[in-house]
Amino acid sequence: MRLQDQVILITGASRGIGAACAIACAREGAHLALVAKTLDSHPTLPGTLNEVAEAVRALGRDAIVIQADLRHEDQAQAAVDQTMAHFGRIDTLINNAGAIFMANLADWTTKRFDLVMGVNVRASFLMSRAVIPHMRENGGHILMMSPPINPKAAPGKAPYLNSKIGMTLLAMAIDAEEPSIAAQALWPVTGIRTAATEVFGLGTPEQWREPAIIADSTVALIAKDPAETSFRAWLDEDVLAAEGTTDLRPYRCVPDSEPEPFSISWVDPDWSRES
Repeated sequence: MRLQDQVILITGASRGIGAACAIACAREGAHLALVAKTLDSHPTLPGTLNEVAEAVRALGRDAIVIQADLRHEDQAQAAVDQTMAHFGRIDTLINNAGAIFMANLADWTTKRFDLVMGVNVRASFLMSRAVIPHMRENGGHILMMSPPINPKAAPGKAPYLNSKIGMTLLAMAIDAEEPSIAAQALWPVTGIRTAATEVFGLGTPEQWREPAIIADSTVALIAKDPAETSFRAWLDEDVLAAEGTTDLRPYRCVPDSEPEPFSISWVDPDWSRES
């Protein structure tokens, strides 16, 4: 129970990686504040906040559900305020909510650009700024689901990767500015089976791993003492290897197929190594 009675606030917690992280944290003893833009089920995407909350409670942990569009300052602050009012503390913020779109720059609409920047970097900024005062006394973790960007990956992805590197740089700044807070970034080496990878056709099941690899990596990172942890832009395989886990077969989507690195071309591995 590495997270016994800690309070974890997760954005984008309805499904996919956010839901997997919530369940993994609950199994380790944490209580959850679950945040997403909507409480309703989606016509094509499985999972709701209430279903994730029920799964957390079935593990004997407490969970609250918060509906918020985190692009708006008042709603981001309200999500943190509701968490503090219910639990009295926040030990970890996981900025997982995300919007994805990939196309050549000329094919991006302003509306799409604003959505991706708003959900990814603006919401992460607003949420991080709101939790920092509550973490200063007792310490805490802020985790960004964002990569160590390789600039050569920009063609076809530039605005999206711009939002993601913004998240990584926020983590770097928070870690340097707040002595009691450990801020880090986490990104998968392979594709992960989520609604996004399926809808956008980002690979095939043979190329994906299950969200559990990110969930287990998340638990490993936030279970560390924040006072003894410093910024690093991690890759999931490196997190697990540092914990002694090198057999990644349980995370395969197709048992007999080992995924090749899918997103590694997006990242600069030097960012994800301690200097």
